[in-house]
Amino acid sequence: KNLGLNDKQQRVHVLKKLALSQAALGNPDESISYIYDYFKIDFQPTFLLHEDFDSIRDEENFAKLSGTVLPKFTGWSIFYFFVSLIGFYVTFVLLINKKIDKQARILIATFVFIHSLFILNICINQTNYVFEFPHTYLMSTWSSFLYGPLLFLYFKRVTKSTDLNKSDILHFLPTLVLTIYLIFTVYGFSGSEKVNQMLQRLQEGLNPGDSTKLFLMVTLKAISLGLYAFLVHLILVKNKIGLSKKTRTWQKNIYLIHISYVMVYMIYGIYINVGVNSALFYHAPIVLMSTMVLYVGYAANVQPDVFSGLYAYTNRLFPKYVKSGLTDSLSQELKNNLKHLFQKEKLYRNNDINLDMVAEKLDTTRHNTSQLINEHFNMSFREFVNSHRIQEAKEL
Repeated sequence: KNLGLNDKQQRVHVLKKLALSQAALGNPDESISYIYDYFKIDFQPTFLLHEDFDSIRDEENFAKLSGTVLPKFTGWSIFYFFVSLIGFYVTFVLLINKKIDKQARILIATFVFIHSLFILNICINQTNYVFEFPHTYLMSTWSSFLYGPLLFLYFKRVTKSTDLNKSDILHFLPTLVLTIYLIFTVYGFSGSEKVNQMLQRLQEGLNPGDSTKLFLMVTLKAISLGLYAFLVHLILVKNKIGLSKKTRTWQKNIYLIHISYVMVYMIYGIYINVGVNSALFYHAPIVLMSTMVLYVGYAANVQPDVFSGLYAYTNRLFPKYVKSGLTDSLSQELKNNLKHLFQKEKLYRNNDINLDMVAEKLDTTRHNTSQLINEHFNMSFREFVNSHRIQEAKEL
């Protein structure tokens, strides 16, 4: 009779008494059912620590409920927490480093940020604090389709040395659609509604911290990761000229960590879709994400010049060219003409060759010619000439 009243406090009192009574009678299923009803009105997980539940504490369903809603810490959760903090610090360091190309640092900083947010999300889920702070529920899911596009656009920027254009925004369309969907199905709800969502999933035997469309999300994310990993591979294979050995090594390592994550995540996706839970393939992708965060953090503090790719030569080694009027298209055209002069006409054979002579042949200024050689070939004018002479001498 009292359960039918609108008095919240009275209903809470009755549900708690009923849960404890059923436990005393040795009816764990009925007791747990009343506990769920109570939690959906007033979520206080410490109620499970009541001594009158000792008679059913070892029951499988009760143990599962306690282990899912009561805060706890493990070695994994502590490790993930500190990695996420490092990741947010690295994001800040990248964003304020004016020595890194602006577009490149925004892309790679956002890439690190969504990794860190996901790792923190996993930490909160594992410690069960998602019930204490319900607005963290699925807080990183909106970025599920961002990993591939961000890395692809970053490598496109730093290896091709071209500005990003309006069409590149299309890569973020899936993320926009997903975010709008989540606003109406999760993010727009109150804290208590989110708790009830998680409790409902738990009552149905599911993981409360996962999306209700877990299988679909994992599948689509795996497809997105695989597609963009292939596109990044094409960029790295085709665009190596002009990059220093240190930068190429860094980019190769970043790609290897990412492709390892993609492969492991795909295996994890297969396990999920066939209904198999594997602790190894649950933690493996997160460990690789943590490795990515820590490696980028190392580079951000030790060798930040590698982040800009081709732009590193402009912004760090040759700051006098930062405000040059030499456009990308003109620079590429002059580069091709310069290669023709040295490879076909063998201009380097002239004993009196100088920068003014080459500039006149290219029909451009001395300043542009010097910039061209520095940026595209990472050499001074004299080094550029001598490299061709040495190559011909070796051939002879």
